[in-house]
Amino acid sequence: MWDRLIFKNSKAALGGRVRFMVTGSAPISTDVLKFLKICFCCPIVEGYGQTENCACAFLTVPQDGDLGHVGGPMPCLEFMLEEIPEMNYLSTDKDEEGREAPRGEICVRGTNVFQGYYKNPEETAAAFDAEGWLHSGDIGVRMASNGALKIIDRKKNLFKLAQGEYIAVEKCESICSMS
Repeated sequence: MWDRLIFKNSKAALGGRVRFMVTGSAPISTDVLKFLKICFCCPIVEGYGQTENCACAFLTVPQDGDLGHVGGPMPCLEFMLEEIPEMNYLSTDKDEEGREAPRGEICVRGTNVFQGYYKNPEETAAAFDAEGWLHSGDIGVRMASNGALKIIDRKKNLFKLAQGEYIAVEKCESICSMS
């Protein structure tokens, strides 16, 4: 009812026939996703990937009502979460309800992963490990509720303080910007 009364104009602004929308490139807040779903009366599919794996490694499905994750892996690849003990991201981690929620650096391999950087063997060697896993530099957690992956941090943007503690620059920036 509300779609027909209130949101028909926003839906009409996009032609009125949108079946779903896709978002990627950076994590989007759940509040923004909820707002867009309501305004445009359609599901929003969220994805995750890199240029190095043909832009799509994980993808939600339009029927998934949960927000704040990037879905499951594409059928053409396999993935793992590599532990980072010095940053306290472990495969034995648990969520708030005590369920398994392994965390670590997202690593992928498969047919959609590139073979290497053009004429740059040093960068290629730095991107892959000995078993052929492409290291993304992003930190993910496997959600126990639906098995999907949630992006929670960025390995490359963490700094180690003199006391040995790691700090995420983005978190400090977001806290400062809210002040």
